[in-house]
Amino acid sequence: MSTLHVFAGSIDHPARPEIRRIGFADLGDALKRGIDDFRAMPSHVIFLSLLYPIVGLVLARLSFGYDVVPLLFPLVAGFALIGPFVALGLYELSRRREQGLPVSWTDAFGVLRNPSIDSIALLGGFLMLLFVIWLAVAESLYEGLFGYGTPESIGAFLADVFGTAHGRTLLVAGNAIGFAFALAVLVISVVSFPMLLDRDVGAVRAIETSVRAVIRNPVAIAAWGLMVAVALAVGSLPFFIGLAVVLPVLAHATWHLYRKVVV
Repeated sequence: MSTLHVFAGSIDHPARPEIRRIGFADLGDALKRGIDDFRAMPSHVIFLSLLYPIVGLVLARLSFGYDVVPLLFPLVAGFALIGPFVALGLYELSRRREQGLPVSWTDAFGVLRNPSIDSIALLGGFLMLLFVIWLAVAESLYEGLFGYGTPESIGAFLADVFGTAHGRTLLVAGNAIGFAFALAVLVISVVSFPMLLDRDVGAVRAIETSVRAVIRNPVAIAAWGLMVAVALAVGSLPFFIGLAVVLPVLAHATWHLYRKVVV
């Protein structure tokens, strides 16, 4: 496919999509529909979403195995930055169920045959880049405060973080920077990935529509982002196992949120 198609999509979708105004009731309904999708397709979504907690555990093991314990939290928190991309297959299952089509776990891979796959790959690559930049920033922040040495133990690391002035600075600055990254991802991806699955509009139009959706619904989208963050945090305990349920529910709900926001 041409470079122009990656950015602009098909000429069959030239108009800017209309954005609806939504409220908290719409968020609740989207979540309810997401739970309904999960209940209707549990064997499929659990199979797919196991990837998320497994990767999370691998990241944790690498942290302990290679003495990069200070990066464990940024790895786990930052992995959520690529969640919208990871959830593509689950959006596809909700799309098919909404259309009354038969659904099996193999249908999640129908994303690979989508006309917008090049645009999806570009946007997914951008989220991956943000993830890598976030890790680099988090590592630089830690080294700037504590130097290049590694903690002697997890206990020593926690004592440094919660019991010293540098640790408190790390907590405040790290969370502030992480919030900025998460906000950027929310703004550009809240409806862009579902939209690319639904319409061959190109990466630019999908991102532009996502930004307009946030501008038109700032309070509702902020509430949605907070709900997602809390759900992912709860799902990460213990040992990321809860993400096998939280991720598919949120992914299905995101598809229905897109349907409510974009005409």
